[in-house]
Amino acid sequence: MSAAGNAAPAPAAMILAAGRGERMRPLTDRTPKPLLVVRDETLIERHVRACATAGIRRIVINLWWLGAQIRERLGDGSRYGVEIAYSEEGAAALETAGGIVRALRLLGSDLFIVVNGDIYTDYPLAGLRLGVAADAHLVLVPNPPQHPEGDFGLRNGRVLAVAAQRFTFAGIALYRRAMFAACADGVRPLKPLLVAAMERDRCTGEIYQGLWEDVGTPARLAALNRP
Repeated sequence: MSAAGNAAPAPAAMILAAGRGERMRPLTDRTPKPLLVVRDETLIERHVRACATAGIRRIVINLWWLGAQIRERLGDGSRYGVEIAYSEEGAAALETAGGIVRALRLLGSDLFIVVNGDIYTDYPLAGLRLGVAADAHLVLVPNPPQHPEGDFGLRNGRVLAVAAQRFTFAGIALYRRAMFAACADGVRPLKPLLVAAMERDRCTGEIYQGLWEDVGTPARLAALNRP
């Protein structure tokens, strides 16, 4: 993603921000989860700035619960040095894959990054790569206390749906558009698509050992904000 030499331009990115944030209630009754503040910065603005640092200029954000607040806060993205487009999910949230499918027309490029709006991390997005023999590249992390059994395995750079040692999906990935192109618009979870890609040996991955937190409960948010 570097601007040096004749490197390809950075792909577009999508930040997932449509969820209700049930586990964060009552904080999310009036504030969308991505606008919760960690260390004087909202979660979603941290992601937007991380995208800008990585050279990403096109960002799509999906909206449902209290989405107008996110749109008002971020605007068109110009003050962050990016261009932000919004994908509205209508009467109900479409889940992760459904939200991505709805946003494909706005993402444009063949490759695009997707980041969960409710994580806190310093993962360097500029380092994401996807080989020609893969449709998805997932960032995995060591299992946190609240998710000790993990999600997927990893062997020789390939992500496995079934493995003795499993890691937690970080909610950061690089996808090929073709992985979602055959999906109809509507509610759709992501995991079945990921497992299908793994079964076709089309899913690569890496383990990130740096800063990563799932800001899933008020207690975890409070812990991150302690001096």
